[in-house]
Amino acid sequence: MPPASKPIRALLLLLLTYVGFISLGLPDGMLGVAWPSMRAQFDLPLDAVSAVLVVFIAGYLISTLSSGWLLARMNVGMLLALSGAATAVGLIGYATAPAWAVIVALSFISGLGAGAIDTGLNTYAAMNYSARTMNWLHACYGLGAASGPVLLTSILASGAPWQRGYFWVGIGEVVLVACFLATLSWWPKASGTAHAEQTQETAATQPPATLWSTLRLRTVWLGIATFFIYTGTEAAVGTWAYTFLTGHHGVAPDRAGNWTAAYWGSLTVGRIAAGLIAGKFTPRALILGGAWIIVMGAVLIVSGLGATLTIVGIMFIGFGCAPIFPSLISTTPNRVPLQHTANAVGYQIAAATLGIALVPSFVGFLGRVQGLQVIPVAWFVAAAALLVLLMMLLRFSPNPSLIETRTASGTPSTP
Repeated sequence: MPPASKPIRALLLLLLTYVGFISLGLPDGMLGVAWPSMRAQFDLPLDAVSAVLVVFIAGYLISTLSSGWLLARMNVGMLLALSGAATAVGLIGYATAPAWAVIVALSFISGLGAGAIDTGLNTYAAMNYSARTMNWLHACYGLGAASGPVLLTSILASGAPWQRGYFWVGIGEVVLVACFLATLSWWPKASGTAHAEQTQETAATQPPATLWSTLRLRTVWLGIATFFIYTGTEAAVGTWAYTFLTGHHGVAPDRAGNWTAAYWGSLTVGRIAAGLIAGKFTPRALILGGAWIIVMGAVLIVSGLGATLTIVGIMFIGFGCAPIFPSLISTTPNRVPLQHTANAVGYQIAAATLGIALVPSFVGFLGRVQGLQVIPVAWFVAAAALLVLLMMLLRFSPNPSLIETRTASGTPSTP
């Protein structure tokens, strides 16, 4: 391969990584809009969506915890291709499933695909890209999550069934798999790309950390709890905003679908903005600033002063969520010893996945038992818990000065 072609290939791989994050977000954003139609078609109770979420999480956790083993045996491109294929099977299967039980079973396959690509890309990005690039990568997830509700709302408004949205997203995933396969030889082994200079020095003096030794670190457990609550809060608002706006405030379905899309859109805009200002503010400032904005949004919603303030509060929560996940991932190498980074990222992604499944499911259970009016209260409690956990995580990190000073410059090889 001529040396001049290396930058071009690196750029194309980065673009495919961005598209991969978009593909992760599309199905997540669609579920909240699709659920009322799915529920009506299969005659299900309000919180039956938890079956899909829990089974999805089982597949996600299996692939998340296996990603290190997989990346030691294949390059990133092959992992992305296999993960995308599993996701495509799940999405197209949703569109053709004849019964609810089939959808629940297919969610396991979707979880396998999403978990591997999520953990693999986040580990790769955390150890190679700057805080700015990490925010923009996760902005692509938000772009996908925002596009999903818009796509599905327009499909439902045209009179077509919800299945059509999942079918076309599944076809898009097939195209993405083809791109990964076409560039397969370009992708490096993830194990050989992490902070090249530091890794070579560390590898010579320290053995790789075991999973159990990583669990003995206090900051790892704080990270697990924080990621669980963060993603649970983000997903709970995204999953139940549509139902709460239509069922409690009487907002028209098309408007509620658009505002649900706007929630994910505010997440995207916030991450783009966070990437732009990453060199001017420390990760600590971005993380805690976002947490306070989430609490402010939850206060607006729980005040019960009408649909308009509820919508404003939902937008606040989306914007506040924006910098937290990518900034926490990006600073993981500064919170734990370098040899523990890959394990710590894996645990954090696993905890985040559990949060996505369990917190929205619990909020749905509360909504069924106590009524929809309890949903904003649950959002507020989750937002307050997140703020406390973030303060503790940043306070007790072993290298707080690095978290204070790490900026968009990242590592020498970082885009």
